[in-house]
Amino acid sequence: MFDTRLSAQIQERIDQKTKPLGALGQLEKLAHQLALIQSQGKAHAVDEITLQQPTVLVFAGDHGIAEEGVSIAPSAVTQQMVMNFLAGGAAVNCFCRANEVAIKVIDCGILLPVELGSPLLIQRRLGERTGNLAIEPAMTQQQVQQGIVWGQNLVEDVINQGCNLVMFGEMGIGNTSSASALLAAVTGEPAERCVGFGTGVTTGQLEKKKRLVSQGVARCDSSQPLDLLAELGGFEIVQMVGGFLAAAKHRTPVLVDGFIVTVAALLATKIDPNCRDYLIFAHQSHELGHRIALEQLVAEPLLDLSLRLGEGTGAVLAVPLLRAAAEFYNNMASFTEAGVTV
Repeated sequence: MFDTRLSAQIQERIDQKTKPLGALGQLEKLAHQLALIQSQGKAHAVDEITLQQPTVLVFAGDHGIAEEGVSIAPSAVTQQMVMNFLAGGAAVNCFCRANEVAIKVIDCGILLPVELGSPLLIQRRLGERTGNLAIEPAMTQQQVQQGIVWGQNLVEDVINQGCNLVMFGEMGIGNTSSASALLAAVTGEPAERCVGFGTGVTTGQLEKKKRLVSQGVARCDSSQPLDLLAELGGFEIVQMVGGFLAAAKHRTPVLVDGFIVTVAALLATKIDPNCRDYLIFAHQSHELGHRIALEQLVAEPLLDLSLRLGEGTGAVLAVPLLRAAAEFYNNMASFTEAGVTV
């Protein structure tokens, strides 16, 4: 269980900094959360927040529902974008370079495998792509279980290599359909409220997407998270769920990206509610269902930049805010130290 006994001690340290109470707004909440996470298992609150080797794991997977024309691009684009990540040419690569964040790309099961050898690429293929969730289960229970384990192992590996801040990104044509279906199924919200334009489909495609997602949700006769993942999930989504579970187990914060990653986080909290305490929400995207998912998690995102790209871009862009929160917690003078009387 998450231990909050040192919360008052941490808050006192923040309140004694040379500023009016609460004057740094969300940065104070952020510093408090990071300090409380890093104080787990300790007798006293940490004097210093450390951010070591921040790493984004970009999970890629293809979806059978993409064959229905619910996206602006065919499934082959997933492989092309994975190649772009490996070549360093995507938005997430640019933001990683700008913010000194490491990147790994995981092939969780894309239609066209990448044959290129790259130190950035990790192969954890659960299949070529999921089943068409509108008419059949996305995957088997065995694939769900394997995906959870692989996702856990991936996060444990980067933590063991010295990382203490992880981020998840995703790539997969059709994955907003899967995330929307999962969100509707786990919350009971009408599927129509959970389905958005994704990467920018036409109005006609959106109506078809709503109908197919509703059809898929209607097939489900279980509310259990692992059953829902089997019926409606994605190979990349299930591995992110496993990653969230491992991060909580190892007391490591996860900077949560956009809609699809947030839905994976919501599923993880349904499996282990303890996960919630380790989640930091990077941004509010303009995908319709993201607000619903954030409300379900009682989350207050750090940024609103009208993003709708995925890849982990929003999470990486929020890293400087975590560094700023750590810096003021670690080094901002107290009233006593500065000789300031109030």
